Amino acid sequence: MSILSGMTGFARVAGEAEWGSWAWEAKSVNGRGLDVRVNYPPGFEALDRAIKSAAPKYFQRGSLQVALRIDLASGADTAAVNTVLLDALASAVEKRTGTPLSGEVFASLMNVKGVVEAGASNLRDIGSDEAVVSLLAKAGEEALQALQAERRREGGVLAELLEGLVAGMEDLREKAGALADTQPALLKERLTRQLDELDPDSRVDKERMAAEIALSAAKADVREELDRLSAHFVSARELLAGGSPVGRKLDFLAQELNREANTLCSKSVSLDLTNAGLGLKGLIDQFKEQAANVE
Repeated sequence: MSILSGMTGFARVAGEAEWGSWAWEAKSVNGRGLDVRVNYPPGFEALDRAIKSAAPKYFQRGSLQVALRIDLASGADTAAVNTVLLDALASAVEKRTGTPLSGEVFASLMNVKGVVEAGASNLRDIGSDEAVVSLLAKAGEEALQALQAERRREGGVLAELLEGLVAGMEDLREKAGALADTQPALLKERLTRQLDELDPDSRVDKERMAAEIALSAAKADVREELDRLSAHFVSARELLAGGSPVGRKLDFLAQELNREANTLCSKSVSLDLTNAGLGLKGLIDQFKEQAANVE
């Protein structure tokens, strides 16, 4: 049996090196397609390409957030001044005030976010080291693998839920099948009673009456819907056994199941059969809701 995978999960992979420590965090939520967003420190742009290239090996659907955090070793966390931003801010202030920049204003500009980047110089130096980038790219892929394992764990739970819902629908289908056998007799009794009320003198031709009853019984026949429901249950079990990616197929199957349940209810001439159809619709709604979490 193949593995069913969900679309939500969280994983963390961490490690240390002589220049400091690092940690990858990867989390995933439901998504119509595969969307991967990577957050990384300045100087590690190559990791964006590496993670986005690796993700399709493990996932087909889901919205992924993958983030790298680096803490430099003690003594390596030096600060760098973003001179381009500082010069631009200084020019803007002088142009606006028309006076040279004072020491007090200059000190205020140094506190503007992005002017002083803690550890930026060292981070960029580390990011230019191919061996370091290779190490972190490999660790990032390990985080994706760990996330895949979490999503598969969720998939195992979903598989049990969906299997249980299919079993419940099969039980209601069997009940509906037994009730459907009583449809012709109930319909004949109802039409006969209505005719007796409308035609107490028995003026309606008996052969015409029999033909109308037969036509109504044919319209109320739900055997075709019941057969299609059984076929859909077989398809559902095959899809679940086949493993991911089957989320979209399960969603489409839920729509087809709902169509048959609606027709079953509309053809029903008994309260018990209608209730069985409504019970089916309730389970189908739950099936569709859970299927939306499957990759």
